[in-house]
Amino acid sequence: MTDVELRDPAFAERYRAIAARDPRFDGQFYTAVRTTGIYCRPSCPARTPKAENVSFYLTSAAAHEAGYRACKRCLPEAAPGTPEWDLRRDLVGRAMRLVADGVVDRDGVSGLASRLGYSERQLHRLLVGELGAGPLALARAQRAQTARALLVGTSLRLADVAFAAGFGSIRQFNDTVSEVFGTTPSELRARRTAREVGPLPRDRSIDGPISRQGTDLGGGVRVALMLPVREPFDAAGVLRFLAVRALPGVESAELGPTVLRYARTVALPHGPGAFEVRVTRPGTGRVELDLELADLADAPVAVARVRRLLDLDADPVAVDHALAHDPALAPSVAAVPGIRVPGAVDPAELLVRAVVGQQISVAAARTHLTRLAHGAGSPYASAFEGLDRLFPTAQQIAGPAPDAPARSAAEAHLRLPARILGTVLAAARDLADGSLTLSVGDDPDDLRRRLVARPGIGPWTAGYVTLRVLGDPDVLMDGDVALLAGARNLGLVDAEASRPHQFKELARRGAVWAPWRSYAAMHLWRSA
Repeated sequence: MTDVELRDPAFAERYRAIAARDPRFDGQFYTAVRTTGIYCRPSCPARTPKAENVSFYLTSAAAHEAGYRACKRCLPEAAPGTPEWDLRRDLVGRAMRLVADGVVDRDGVSGLASRLGYSERQLHRLLVGELGAGPLALARAQRAQTARALLVGTSLRLADVAFAAGFGSIRQFNDTVSEVFGTTPSELRARRTAREVGPLPRDRSIDGPISRQGTDLGGGVRVALMLPVREPFDAAGVLRFLAVRALPGVESAELGPTVLRYARTVALPHGPGAFEVRVTRPGTGRVELDLELADLADAPVAVARVRRLLDLDADPVAVDHALAHDPALAPSVAAVPGIRVPGAVDPAELLVRAVVGQQISVAAARTHLTRLAHGAGSPYASAFEGLDRLFPTAQQIAGPAPDAPARSAAEAHLRLPARILGTVLAAARDLADGSLTLSVGDDPDDLRRRLVARPGIGPWTAGYVTLRVLGDPDVLMDGDVALLAGARNLGLVDAEASRPHQFKELARRGAVWAPWRSYAAMHLWRSA
C-alpha cells in the first residue's frame, strides 16, 4: 500500500479485510477495482487487486454511480445488508432505513425529505457527500438487489420480477439489470448457482403465470425466496422470542427439533399479506422466506421488514467479540453465539403491544392482545397454517367495537386498569389521526422524548419501542426486572443489595457494553 493509504486507517482496515477475504464484512462495504470496472464483496475469491487500483464504497449505489458493475463471481448484491444504518443515528442512517422500507418508491424523494425534515436539495447533497449516491440512486440499487434475488430465487416471469422489484417498466428493468450486473435478466437467471439459491422445495416454488395484480390465493400472490444472513445466527433464540409473544390467528410458530418456523399476517402498502420464515438447515447462512402478497410490488418492503424483524443484517462476530470481553457475559456469548435483537413489522402495533405489556407478564399481555386482535382485527384468509386475521389498526383500536358500538374496541376488549387503557386509547387515537407518528426513520433520542412526554409511557416502554422499531443496538431498558434477574444470575450485580442499588450497578456495568447493549440485554433476558 502507498504511504497515503497506510496513513488512512479506514482504507488500511478494509484492504486487510479483502486481502483476507473476510466474509464478516460482506455487505458492509464494497471494493471497486479501477482496472476492471468491477465492484466486489470483501470475500470475493478473485485475486486481491493492488491497493492503488482500489476504491471503497459504503453502498452498491455509490459504486454504480461511479461507473462500476457488480462482480459476476462473488455476487455482491447477494450479501446481507450492513448494520451501520442502525448504528448511525444521523440523517444517513435514518434515510437508509426509510429507503429500504420503500419510501422513495412509494412517496418519491419529496416524501423521503419530508419525513426527515430536510429539503430535497439538502437531502441529496448530504447523501451524496456521505455515501456517494443520492436518494434516487439508492432506491435504484435497492430495486436492483430485489430484482436479482427474485431472478435467481423464484420462477416468476421476468415481467413479474420487474414490477415486484419496483420498476416502472420492462425497459427500465432490463436497462438497470444490464447496467448494474453487466448481463441481461434472463442470463442472470440462467447463471444462478446452488451456492446462492440452495434447494427450493418444489411445492413452495412458483408455478404458472402470475399477473402484476396477483391471483386469488387467499392473501394474493406467493413468492418464495432465500434470505442471506451472517453466521453465526441464533435462529432458535430470535424465533423463540417471537413465538412466546405470538398472538393466535395473527402469528403462528413451530420450534421443532429439525424445523424452526414463524409466520404472521402483516399490513403492507398495497394491501394485507402474510409471510412464513423457516430455518431447516442452521449454519448455512440462509433463511427460507415465503411471501403471500396482495400485490407483487410489496415484495421489497416485505423482505426489508422480515430482515429487520429477524435482525439479519447484524454483525454477530463484532457483537460477540465485544461482549465476550466481560468475563460475566463471556459464558453466555460462548453458549449462544450470534444472538439477535428482534425487530418489528409495524411500529404502531409494537407501541400498542408495548403499552399493554409494560406492567404485566408476557403471558398476560398475550391474553389481552389476543382478545383485542380477535375482537377488532380484520379477518384474513391465509394459506399459511394458523393465520386467520390481521392485528387491528390504530383506527380499529380507537374506533367503536363491532359487538359493542357504544365503546371503543380498546375499551371493549382490553380488561386493563383505567390508566393503562387510557394510554392505549390515546396512543391509538393519535396514531390514527396522524398527530403521533412512528417509523423506522425516526431519530432514537427524539422518539424517546416524544413517547416519555405522553401520560402513561415511561422510560422502559420508550426504550423497548426504540429497540424493536428502530433496531437501536444500544438500549438497556431502565427498570426492567427481567434484565435485573438475568444480571443476578450471571453475577453482574450484588444479589444481596437493594433493588435500586442493583439497577444502578447494572447501568454502570452496562456502560462498557456500548454500543451493543441491546444484544447484552438479550443475553440477560435469556439468563432470566
